[in-house]
Amino acid sequence: MTDSKYFTTTKKGEIFELKAELNSDKKEKKKEAVKKVIASMTVGKDVSALFPDVVNCMQTDNLELKKLVYLYLMNYAKSQPDMAIMAVNTFVKDCEDPNPLIRALAVRTMGCIRVDKITEYLCEPLRKCLKDEDPYVRKTAAVCVAKLHDINAQLVEDQGFLDTLKDLISDSNPMVVANAVAALSEIAESHPSSNLLDLNPQSINKLLTALNECTEWGQIFILDCLANYMPKDDREAQSICERVTPRLSHANSAVVLSAVKVLMKFMEMLSKDLDYYGTLLKKLAPPLVTLLSAEPELQYVALRNINLIVQKRPEILKHEMKVFFVKYNDPIYVKLEKLDIMIRLASQANIAQVLAELKEYATEVDVDFVRKAVRAIGRCAIKVEQSAERCVSTLLDLIQTKVNYVVQEAIVVIKDIFRKYPNKYESVIATLCENLDSLDEPEARAAMIWIVGEYAERIDNADELLESFLEGFHDESTQVQLQLLTAIVKLFLKKPTETQELVQQVLSLATQDSDNPDLRDRGYIYWRLLSTDPVAAKEVVLAEKPLISEETDLIEPTLLDELICYIGTLASVYHKPPMSGPPIATSSVQMGAVDLLGGGLDSLMGGPSFAAPSAVMPQNLGAPLGGGLGDLFDLAGGVGTLSGSYVAPKTVWLPAVKAKGLEISGTFSRQVGSISMDLVLANKALQVMSDFAIQFNRNSFGLAPAAPLQVHAPLAPNQTVEISLPLNTVGSVMKMDPLNNLQVAVKNNIDVFYFSTLYPLHILFVEDGKMERQMFLATWKDIPNENEAQFQIKDCPLSADAVSSKLQGSNIFTIAKRNVEGQDMLYQSLKLTNGIWVLAELRIQPGNPNFTLSLKCRAPEVAQHVFQAYETILKN
Repeated sequence: MTDSKYFTTTKKGEIFELKAELNSDKKEKKKEAVKKVIASMTVGKDVSALFPDVVNCMQTDNLELKKLVYLYLMNYAKSQPDMAIMAVNTFVKDCEDPNPLIRALAVRTMGCIRVDKITEYLCEPLRKCLKDEDPYVRKTAAVCVAKLHDINAQLVEDQGFLDTLKDLISDSNPMVVANAVAALSEIAESHPSSNLLDLNPQSINKLLTALNECTEWGQIFILDCLANYMPKDDREAQSICERVTPRLSHANSAVVLSAVKVLMKFMEMLSKDLDYYGTLLKKLAPPLVTLLSAEPELQYVALRNINLIVQKRPEILKHEMKVFFVKYNDPIYVKLEKLDIMIRLASQANIAQVLAELKEYATEVDVDFVRKAVRAIGRCAIKVEQSAERCVSTLLDLIQTKVNYVVQEAIVVIKDIFRKYPNKYESVIATLCENLDSLDEPEARAAMIWIVGEYAERIDNADELLESFLEGFHDESTQVQLQLLTAIVKLFLKKPTETQELVQQVLSLATQDSDNPDLRDRGYIYWRLLSTDPVAAKEVVLAEKPLISEETDLIEPTLLDELICYIGTLASVYHKPPMSGPPIATSSVQMGAVDLLGGGLDSLMGGPSFAAPSAVMPQNLGAPLGGGLGDLFDLAGGVGTLSGSYVAPKTVWLPAVKAKGLEISGTFSRQVGSISMDLVLANKALQVMSDFAIQFNRNSFGLAPAAPLQVHAPLAPNQTVEISLPLNTVGSVMKMDPLNNLQVAVKNNIDVFYFSTLYPLHILFVEDGKMERQMFLATWKDIPNENEAQFQIKDCPLSADAVSSKLQGSNIFTIAKRNVEGQDMLYQSLKLTNGIWVLAELRIQPGNPNFTLSLKCRAPEVAQHVFQAYETILKN
């Protein structure tokens, strides 16, 4: 009978029976009982009451039983931490078992038990397993280090596990190397500043050797790691490419994409004149083509990646147009993606083939696909000049089909063709005018109105045509209304005598009868232009228009280079770099009339009303936050003095590649009771930046800008500007993770950009944070002992007096100092801007550079951040 029998029972009093069976002397009965427990656990029953009985079954040589018990342990250790400690001895014993499978099982389970109390007991067994003679145990232990780091990063660093992991990169077994790389990459992701994977030519050589022999997922980890390496010259880049190329023929598509990523990145360093460069281009095409024979979902991911590759290096797939032709049974998402790539690959050599294919698509049944195909014909005309004539005649054939949505799309793209090739294809206007009545979509109506206004002098009845649109002016969409207004003004400037009445009618409709501010503004501008200076009006309205460019939908080069580094990840499917979206979608913060972190961004780009609400403006920015007249005379213990609080050096918060050329660096400072965000804005784009504004999301301490972001002159390309933005702490509060996380939105004339940064907690230590001695003693006793946290401050060779004065500069006040058994004890207090007090006891042994810091606070979650502030202040 199969194991399904364990899931069918629903007896009452089952727990009691199971308890008896678990304590049975018969091995088989025990195993059966554990299986029943696991089955109950799997279907959601609470069997935590059996914890001690199940743990007793761990003492066995039977591997199957041991696995089941470990499974139970992983599930319930979190809810029963005190009980879980009972299992520690068995773990330690199992880590020295002669059977490597049991050693590996023990170390794997240890990594999955996320209980702080247990982790320190596991360090010794883990250290042994990392140096085990069996590679299976070593590879399991490597992954366990990453899991342990996630639970307690400080412990892993203190125990030297990171150095052991780095040593494992030189291991003789390829699977151990792959897991060590995977673990280090995982840890490095959560600590971007740490240089854990310190790659050099020797370690790269070891990784490439391991690449040939490890499993497919191991290969992916190694390839992703290689992609982050910067070769010292083109010879090294070529050598790495040669050794990675065989991965292109792997059966796993993830391995193929990771290999493509490495090659695409290192090709940047190869000279295009090299024979090898040409060979590499030829080798890259077949694996990408092979990916398109997979199931539709994989095809879509492959196509999104190919879209990036084709934008970067179209020559790779220039001879492979046929594989992107649409099959009748392709899902719509695959069809649309293939269509996009076809246009990117279109050239003079293959345009005839492409046009024949697109014309075929335009007769399909899927409306969305047909629309996209008609648009594609227009895009081909704009991209390949030699094909424009052929494209226009194809579009005219499609208009003759009289299929409503085909006609409308055709008119929209013909407008773009007129913009690209003026005075060339205007002979088709008559055909377009015949279809005027069938247009019901705003974009098509707007395109037709633009054509009539632009070529009014060639259309005899232009005034009648535009008048027919005017009858239902208020029912039209804004896009059509704006276009109609401009077209009638153009017509008036070309034929003033016949159309005076018409222009007055449209100006009156646009200004007096409309509620739309955009329409009214444009109406008034035209009205004033026409009434004051008709010559100037002609120059403005009938000015020569710039030709539209070929590829308006190409990804910006800096962003494209970044996305190439993320081939094979979600970023390459979304075509957005990681962390580029709005950092939060839950709470939108109001700032004046504008909502930066919420939705309505359209209003932002034009709205001048970007002022901070008056309620947020402090009355006295320069004055200390101590409050009261007494503070002016320094009665609160040094409130009025200039505080020498430590200021960290500026770091880059928002790199240029993620913000269309805007780079933001900064730091936080506190002086005389005022908090500032000190920013450096650098323009690394090719256009001028202006209209800057800033906003914070809700955060743990209510930090908010106390004034608008003042950038007095537009920021020219390659120019930087330094700004000090005053902050206050009266904004909206929401607990963040981590506590000192600040999510920021910055807007300029180009877009809105989001980033998050961590502020040091000491900028929130206020100047009146010195507690009375009696009050300190009473509060210390009053705060429960479980709220006390202990930390080690290492390598800080300062005397007690130096420590005291250094900390006082950042508003950490020493209340008393005494010497106990040769140790200096400093009792200190500090107060946060939200009124939370933190009490500290700092033990300093003269001659010993390591201090012990004990913190007590009613909000214990701030303790870790206060400790970091202590470290930062004392070590800088």
